[in-house]
Amino acid sequence: MKNNIRLLLAGLLLAALAYSFWYSAPWLQLCYGLALFLFGMQCIEEGLHNAAGGTLERMMAKSTATPAKGLLFGMGATFILQSSTLVSLLTIAFLSTGLISLAGGIAVILGTNLGATSGIWLLAAAGQSISLSPAAVPMLVFGILAGFFKGRAKPVGRVLVGIALIFIGIDAIKDGFQTVGSQVDLAAIQVSGIAEVAIFSGIGLLLTIVLQSSHATLILTLAALAGGQISLAQGFAIAIGSNVGSSISTAFVGMLGSERSGRRLALAHLLFNVVTAALSLLMWLPLTRLVVWLAAGVGLNPLLQLALFHTLFNLLGLAVFWRLQGMLAALLQRWLPDKAGEDKLLPGSSRQVRARYLSGNVLRSGDTAIRAVFQEIRHLSALSLEAICHVLFIPAERLYQHDEAQNPELPLPAAPLELDAQQIYERQIKPLYSELLDFISKMDIDGAQQQQQLAAAHMAVSQLMEIVKDSKHLQKNMQLYLQQPESSLYRDYLRLRRHLFKTLCLFRRIAAMPAKSAEWMDELGKLEHHIGTLETFRGRVMVKLRSGEIDGWQTSSLMNDSNYARRIGLGVTEVLHIAALELPKGARVLPEDM
Repeated sequence: MKNNIRLLLAGLLLAALAYSFWYSAPWLQLCYGLALFLFGMQCIEEGLHNAAGGTLERMMAKSTATPAKGLLFGMGATFILQSSTLVSLLTIAFLSTGLISLAGGIAVILGTNLGATSGIWLLAAAGQSISLSPAAVPMLVFGILAGFFKGRAKPVGRVLVGIALIFIGIDAIKDGFQTVGSQVDLAAIQVSGIAEVAIFSGIGLLLTIVLQSSHATLILTLAALAGGQISLAQGFAIAIGSNVGSSISTAFVGMLGSERSGRRLALAHLLFNVVTAALSLLMWLPLTRLVVWLAAGVGLNPLLQLALFHTLFNLLGLAVFWRLQGMLAALLQRWLPDKAGEDKLLPGSSRQVRARYLSGNVLRSGDTAIRAVFQEIRHLSALSLEAICHVLFIPAERLYQHDEAQNPELPLPAAPLELDAQQIYERQIKPLYSELLDFISKMDIDGAQQQQQLAAAHMAVSQLMEIVKDSKHLQKNMQLYLQQPESSLYRDYLRLRRHLFKTLCLFRRIAAMPAKSAEWMDELGKLEHHIGTLETFRGRVMVKLRSGEIDGWQTSSLMNDSNYARRIGLGVTEVLHIAALELPKGARVLPEDM
């Protein structure tokens, strides 16, 4: 029903837009130019990102060590990509996957706002009298030709096409506004003072939310200002509103498509822009007078005055927030704390486990997508171990007691015991596995190293699923014999249960150690030795068979289940080896708190 309503509303909107184009040719010209401008921005973003490969990710990881480096990176990346929203969303994605810290992310966000002012300066400097179309046409031809080649030429061609479309779009917006201006007089809006500033700030806010680009809002503002449709003060107000609008768009995507750390940064971006806008409105008279005074001294035209005002109020916000970054990070941690034990223990069978780290936002970058996949595999690993605990009728909380790997003494299972392994797998493990596969299918991976990492991720996930499936086969006999203390197999299944639980504890312990370190190698040797002790267990079973303590049917049950236990042990060992191959020395397969 909801989808039908959305389709109906979308159809009505498109019909109304089509009618407006038929009714007014100048309006069509204006929208045509705006569409070219927005599409050109997308082409530049896509082309630069593909041409850079993983350069942007590596630069960000290295450039957030100090607040000053983070600020400069944010300014530089926004200047190159000409999209503060894109850089902000990439920063949220990097933070969500642990590539950068919250403090480093806040510094980058502060830099993006300053970097965004470069675009308005370039657009204002182009002026209203210069036509950019003559330069755009040959650029468009070369860009399209480059698109037929492979390698770096294709994304570079995409950038050229984007620049050409922006140039053509700017000229179309200028022409469209000149014609629309003769039909619609925005200057007729009879408001002044605080009401005027509030109304035009709201216009800038709404335009940016609708167009999803503060650059598009500002180019429309420049065209309206050059055509005499708005006053300089009204242009200033629109610029303030556009800043807030860009952070609302970022916050909406970041809050919906990120986990807790990404949401903190999205909120920080919104707070920075809202507070900066509020301060600019409170200091409206001194700021506007300062711009007019500086413009008179240097001889700036109204378009450049708008660019100067845009820069000054962003500098004001930076001056206020620069020394408050640490305090802001602490407040955000308090407002949006990590949920204690979030999804650490398997929930009741009525609720599915959801992915923690997979979101559309991290798909913007190959490196962050790969990192998110491995983080989700760690999450899946922890939940898989807990599922096996359920199979063994052991409280999953026992996994997180640090002495269990050394001395896994377990409480005796209390009857009645339920067969819930299949239910846990289908409702809580398999859905998370499906989410991982869906996410991986959407990833855009080009580099050989990333392809290798993705293949390793597939292998690790497959091994985890095989481990859980093997454990399901154990539960039936565990349930049968662990409720019969008088049975000759009761103590054998207690031993097998204890052996498997120690395997899980050793895996957790090794996975939380720095990969390939001396301690990691030593503990891995202990795990392999522990798995080998199953041969002793199988030998005891054969001795009991020969002595007549158990019959052939009971022996086959024990031998089969010990074989499942061995496969589980070999499986977790393989997961450790796969993950260690893809991690740098010193990294951990599982976080220490998992």
